[in-house]
Amino acid sequence: MIIGGEWADSHTRESFEVYNPATGAKVDSVPRGDREDAKRAVDSAKEAFKGWSGKPAIERSRAMLRIVDAVRAGVEELAASLTAEQGKPLRESRSEINSFANSFEYYAGLIGRERGAQTPFSTGEGYFVVTKRPVGVVGAILPWNFPVSLMGWKLAPGLAAGNTFVVKPASTTPLTDLAAVALLMKTGLPPGVVNVVTGPGAIVGEELLDNPGVSKIAFTGETATGRRIMEGSAKQIKRLTLELGGSDPMIVCDDADLELAAEGAVWGRFRNCGQSCTSVKRLFLFESIAESFLKSFVERVKSIVVGNGMEGSTHMGPVHTPEQREKVESMVADATGRGAQVLVEGGTPTDKKFSRGVFYMPVVLGEVSYDAQMAKEECFGPALPVFVVKGLDEAIERANDTAYGLGSSIWTKDMGRAYDAAEKIEAGTTWVNSPPISRAEVPFGGFKQSGLGRENGVEGLDHYYETKSIQVLDYGKGRKWGFPI
Repeated sequence: MIIGGEWADSHTRESFEVYNPATGAKVDSVPRGDREDAKRAVDSAKEAFKGWSGKPAIERSRAMLRIVDAVRAGVEELAASLTAEQGKPLRESRSEINSFANSFEYYAGLIGRERGAQTPFSTGEGYFVVTKRPVGVVGAILPWNFPVSLMGWKLAPGLAAGNTFVVKPASTTPLTDLAAVALLMKTGLPPGVVNVVTGPGAIVGEELLDNPGVSKIAFTGETATGRRIMEGSAKQIKRLTLELGGSDPMIVCDDADLELAAEGAVWGRFRNCGQSCTSVKRLFLFESIAESFLKSFVERVKSIVVGNGMEGSTHMGPVHTPEQREKVESMVADATGRGAQVLVEGGTPTDKKFSRGVFYMPVVLGEVSYDAQMAKEECFGPALPVFVVKGLDEAIERANDTAYGLGSSIWTKDMGRAYDAAEKIEAGTTWVNSPPISRAEVPFGGFKQSGLGRENGVEGLDHYYETKSIQVLDYGKGRKWGFPI
């Protein structure tokens, strides 16, 4: 672990192992941290906050730009580590590491650029000033699907605002987060500004919820865990940013570029083995183009090369854990049991070359019942249900028939249609003629049960500040309040 700028073991000396989902082989082991370790890390972050929050904006900006250079220089090593523990292909891992660097570069450019104002009271008795100050120590609880880039989404705006951190990585993907934070330390980031405690969420995460030294929790993960974090944070009214699950719809209209849309659907569903909060999870096709679209789409899906992410020919790596694969298998069985048509069979491979890993070949299902689990819940893996609709109104109605509202997309050449859908679809983001691509400068977050707050963009920075109003009364113009003087 990393506490106070130094490598640290758990005080119990216990550890747990990290495995490669493509081979089943042990990659490494890390300390099994507990509440005492988390307390040490919080204390370290509290102490470091005094100095980091008081640094001039230009010094924080320079420190973050040094981090950008170090991460980009180490991209190959970090990407190899990420593929080994998470499973995604190397090219996706490189993209994720660069995304981490991009977040730091973007927020380094925002530090000290905010503009304030001195505004007179409407009564003319004085003026007020609105200022921003960092919230304090942030507990960042990370997911396993994008462990590095989503750590950057939290660290970059939080550090830019002057906060300090205790990071709790996912237990199955702690290694690259540790390596990335170690790079931060080498660039001269002050000790204790970013601490990393590895260990079970039910122990380390609970300490971050309970510890009064933690002012904010930034979490990415499934909605059920988000509810637990909301409950735990309520005791002390901690600030929250929650990026939770999604069941993102993709709508293909009758005037869309079908080849481009088919390519976007393949990338949008099967990137990272379909294990993304904003993966295309429900595909809605206008009936007039459904047959021609599916012909092209199915051919593309069948051409996906599944294998070890370390191999250059691999398009899609393994599912991350056996438990995750079982969930996908169960959802596919539920849909086919309700009469879904199998367009791409896929499933768990029987070839011996896949026997040691957690592989699952892409599945595409048509004529899926709207009562199926895949239609109602988030399918976090490489299986896609397809629905045929008569037109845009039906597509939007069906798209909104979910408890989630994270991402969505529409494919059409008619910008009037695109704007109409973007206004009516209940989701934090709507991509037009594009698969789900997130950028540091664009705010990201969900409606409904997909979360609270926003990450990225100026809006993401705002969530790491407290807003303070300073009211200044001009005594020469001051009114009397009715008490005897």
